[in-house]
Amino acid sequence: MLEVAIEGRWGDFALDARFVSEARVTALFGRSGAGKTSLVETLAGLRRPTSGRITVDGEVLFDAAAGIDLAPEHRRLGYVFQDARLFPHLSVAGNLRYGARRAKAPGDFAEIVALLDLAPLLARRPRELSGGERQRVAIGRALLAGPRLLLMDEPLASLDQARKLEILPFIERLANDGAVRIVYVTHAMEEVLRLADRLVLLSHGSVAAEGGVEELLARLDLTPETGRFDAGSAFACTVAAHDATWDLTRLDFAGGDFWVSRMALPPGQRLRVRVRARDVSLALVRPERSSVLNVFSGRVTEIGAVDGPQVDVLVDIGAPLRARITRRSLSELGIEPGREVHAVVKAVAIDRQSLGGGLGRPAR
Repeated sequence: MLEVAIEGRWGDFALDARFVSEARVTALFGRSGAGKTSLVETLAGLRRPTSGRITVDGEVLFDAAAGIDLAPEHRRLGYVFQDARLFPHLSVAGNLRYGARRAKAPGDFAEIVALLDLAPLLARRPRELSGGERQRVAIGRALLAGPRLLLMDEPLASLDQARKLEILPFIERLANDGAVRIVYVTHAMEEVLRLADRLVLLSHGSVAAEGGVEELLARLDLTPETGRFDAGSAFACTVAAHDATWDLTRLDFAGGDFWVSRMALPPGQRLRVRVRARDVSLALVRPERSSVLNVFSGRVTEIGAVDGPQVDVLVDIGAPLRARITRRSLSELGIEPGREVHAVVKAVAIDRQSLGGGLGRPAR
């Protein structure tokens, strides 16, 4: 368990962070300047809070009142920075072994090399690697130090889209392996959806909210923090079946089932999917003879704050589904809390960039 209750001030920036997490992957999410890096540096011991307490699995790393402030090397926390920070004069193997040199209980070299597919790179120098390969080596070096918690500070921020897509599966594999828990800093919701179990939203140096990913994305009041343009709903799903005739896949979730374009995943695989609010429309009468495969009956539970010509509507379909419609439609259809509606979602509307194996192994 990670327990954080700290306050700190560095120049004009103040940090007041309080949260508890037992999750396999805890995401720290927020805009630039929200305090994400300051918080993770405080966890690592690179910044000293003015007050408060930090514990990992019951061990106190920092306690201002008790005068405890463990040095970074004694906290047993791995740290992966935005840039890989490899030693240019060492080979990949040398960089990896450096991580294990001072560890009391170093990670298994062969196991970590296999996990991150580093065997073909061991003899190379950092200058011979792509950005994604360098980050994989940096992750491996941090793991070989035998950390009980791995801090990852926007590890994909300096990579282009192609390199991000290259390295994300390796981070997913690490998350699903479960050998080490991760605190993952990002400003990209796609990474949160693919990787995280728990979300801590930071805003202006404070925790605006914390909880499950699906739970927080369903809250309309948090839209300024989670991002309005890409706002949507996240669902924990299980691959139920494939329809070879029509090249479709059926996903089961709390609200029923979703038909989507065929996925290369086995039946029983658990994953998280996102449907953007702008891809959901509402109707008072269930559409007949429509091309849309996914129509869900539900009840309006909340209407968001008016912002321009559009408004977000939250519909309970057995799980919270967010729809974005015009204020004119809201008025003409008489949509208000308690109203029965039908939510319409195209099969192609699933945000495939945010598909996450982040919910782990196949369901049993």
